[in-house]
Amino acid sequence: MPDMSDDDRANQLGGYLRARRALVTPEQAGLAAGGNRRVPGLRREEVAMLAGISADYYLRLERGRDKNPSPQVLASLARVLHLDEPEQEYLLGLTAPRPKPRRRRKPERVPARLHHLLASVQVPAFVEGRAFDVLASNQLAVALSPRLPPGHNRLRSLLLDPEEQAFQQDWTRAAEGFVAAFRKSIGDDVDNPRFVELIGELALSSERFRTLWARHDIRNLEGGTITVNHPVVGELHLHRDKLPVADLLLVVYYADQGSDTDEKLRLLASMTAPPTTRRT
Repeated sequence: MPDMSDDDRANQLGGYLRARRALVTPEQAGLAAGGNRRVPGLRREEVAMLAGISADYYLRLERGRDKNPSPQVLASLARVLHLDEPEQEYLLGLTAPRPKPRRRRKPERVPARLHHLLASVQVPAFVEGRAFDVLASNQLAVALSPRLPPGHNRLRSLLLDPEEQAFQQDWTRAAEGFVAAFRKSIGDDVDNPRFVELIGELALSSERFRTLWARHDIRNLEGGTITVNHPVVGELHLHRDKLPVADLLLVVYYADQGSDTDEKLRLLASMTAPPTTRRT
């Protein structure tokens, strides 16, 4: 696949600016809302004024006619659009020069040592790729969720599988985080066949995905605490850590030692353990 051209990057920058200004209200920007507003969020002229640039120059940015805005301009726009640190990094990445052609993509493969690690840990664990494809998992992860065997896609399951939606206690927040993290993972690698395939499927099948994708949210999906509803053992409060290994992510779920969830995980482990053979 060819590397993304300067024109492609400029158009992506314009789309991002349009989406983000639509999410900032006049009140958030310290402006009077007024009664005759035909666009959601801020007008182009208002963004330009608050950022200290001309309205004509900002229009060129949104329309992809300027390919090299200065870091100072980008910093001003980030301030006006209320971008947090991951969103600012993404904005800068849309305009960063690409001096070297993109290397030929290699299939995502799980090293043997990771398979051994998954088999040895006593908590739910799995390995995922950049598109949230599950590449490897242990038995306890599959016992936690039947959507975690290799070959499943976590983003697809979250948005299209009713059982996964019931499993996630705060499905709305989970969907927002996953879609924003997916866009962050893509970056400017917009011609990656796997990304194109998954975006196309979700855009056709999920109204929620279309809505969230249009927002251009950017987020790092890192560690944290989640609550899920397991159909057998009930409510589980789990910590989640994501550890980068060999260009992949090792995802581990675990509970506070001695907690009710810890006991439930032990029960799940006992239910998935292979039967022992009695010697005579």
